[in-house]
Amino acid sequence: MRFCSSALVILLLSGCATVRTLDAAKPGAPIIYSGTRLDWYSLNGGCCPLDRFGAEAPRHAALDLPVSALLDTLLLPFALAAVLGIGLGVSGGF
Repeated sequence: MRFCSSALVILLLSGCATVRTLDAAKPGAPIIYSGTRLDWYSLNGGCCPLDRFGAEAPRHAALDLPVSALLDTLLLPFALAAVLGIGLGVSGGF
């Protein structure tokens, strides 16, 4: 049961705008609340999200907006550090 719920979360987050913009590496792309901004841009008829954000908008941006806002809020300290150029020295991974 735990494995199934973890797999479901991973699959759902793969379509999340915040997750898509985390590894976009587009120079000049917004960093703070990037996923929320991508969803909002898509909902308001933005023409070229790939050029502006470095990532495609999710198909169902209205459903993704609350999740992206929550995840962007949780990641806000890291986004602020990146914008200010503060190296947090975070390393690791799988």
